[in-house]
Amino acid sequence: MKRNTKVSTAVIRRLPRYYRQLSELQESGVVRISSSALGKSMGLTASQIRQDLFCFGGFGQQGYGYKVDSLKEEIGEILGISRGHTIVVLGTGNLGRALIKNFKFSSNGFHLLAAFDVSEQVVGTQIAGVPVYHISSLEEFLAQHPVSVGLLTVPIAAAQEMGDRLAAAGVKGIWNFTNYEISVNRKDVVVESVHFSDSLLALSYMISQQEEPESQDTEEDTL
Repeated sequence: MKRNTKVSTAVIRRLPRYYRQLSELQESGVVRISSSALGKSMGLTASQIRQDLFCFGGFGQQGYGYKVDSLKEEIGEILGISRGHTIVVLGTGNLGRALIKNFKFSSNGFHLLAAFDVSEQVVGTQIAGVPVYHISSLEEFLAQHPVSVGLLTVPIAAAQEMGDRLAAAGVKGIWNFTNYEISVNRKDVVVESVHFSDSLLALSYMISQQEEPESQDTEEDTL
């Protein structure tokens, strides 16, 4: 079945969830799963599961369900995990250093090549085996090493400049953790901005709703 190239953002956002859930099922020894069971484990309906996967082709069999390993492989292929993506980190402060040390880039299909900074204390060293270069050598490095994505954890004041430099050097994706909405005037460059505050404020709303006492009719209201 031909895959649909016009897929909604909502469906794309759910694909990594499917991949993660299928990975956990695979590790648990689950061989086959129905759309109902998969949906229940993810808080989705069976219909939603089928609609999402239908955007990319027919993977399951009616009355049989999905083979966990095959579906995981298919979704991984759709997500581009096997395409040999590469990534560099710009900014090795607390957040950049934490990501370099702890985030599993390779498990998500990315090879972390290098990091860049301006601090003399860190330039020329390695963080978890990743070499750190001065930011002035960024363009030279990118010319010699094809890089798919640049990860930004630089200060807000430097965010736009770094985004522009990455785009001009041919990097196709920018993973932006600067809490600043950078604007890249190139259609062939995708910017994915991560705002921790958005997630925290959404959580704030949800817990506030739980804590809000149910409205009760007062004597005046009932008169």
